[in-house]
Amino acid sequence: MSLKLQHLIEKSKKLVFFTGAGISTNSGIPDFRGPKGVWKTAKPIYFQDFMGSKDKRIESWERKFSNELNIDLAKPNSGHLKLAQIINAKEEAHLITQNVDNLHQDSGIDDSKITELHGNATYAKCLDCLKRYELDALKKEFLETKEPPTCNECGGIIKTATISFGQAMPEEEMITAQRVSIQSDLFICLGSSLAVFPAADLPLLAKETSANLIIVNNEPTQMDHLSDLVINRDISEVLSEISL
Repeated sequence: MSLKLQHLIEKSKKLVFFTGAGISTNSGIPDFRGPKGVWKTAKPIYFQDFMGSKDKRIESWERKFSNELNIDLAKPNSGHLKLAQIINAKEEAHLITQNVDNLHQDSGIDDSKITELHGNATYAKCLDCLKRYELDALKKEFLETKEPPTCNECGGIIKTATISFGQAMPEEEMITAQRVSIQSDLFICLGSSLAVFPAADLPLLAKETSANLIIVNNEPTQMDHLSDLVINRDISEVLSEISL
């Protein structure tokens, strides 16, 4: 199977990778929907509740600063690094990710080649004026005051730069993701349950517009029957077998 994967990657002219939480589990970040997934032990805080309740905002920041997902300590694993090598070696390649851990950037992929559908948990933004805030300063202030942070420019609510349940998907990123999916000749899903929409529409869009669809995941997905190749193995191991 890895030989077929390598052949498809080699001949691809417009390669798109689509990553989910499964590529980061070897970096110590738990997935969300697996047997030991985050949502089995911690109920997500919905965007409407975050906006409407100071207590929910405090709870959200307490979770963040307790490093609930181990994101702050995580480093790119061999899968991230090999993926970066493949993308950087191709003339036209793009990465769409559902992950918020910044590990693809840390592995050496330029921001211009990455579309983050669910945002990024390594910094925060004002929801009104969009001013960026670094987390270290917010953490220091929050631990001292136990007050949820507000923007020092406009007074707006500050939130990690992630897309929460119930929050609208980022329009510009979705347009980019749809465009590169339609243009792709090879669309490779790595470590995604393919159960979160509208993100999970993208592999279908690629397949419908003539791309070869490959799914690499530890567990079966609901889209396996549509795929040209399914590999149910560890992602890092599979990618390690690809030579350029």
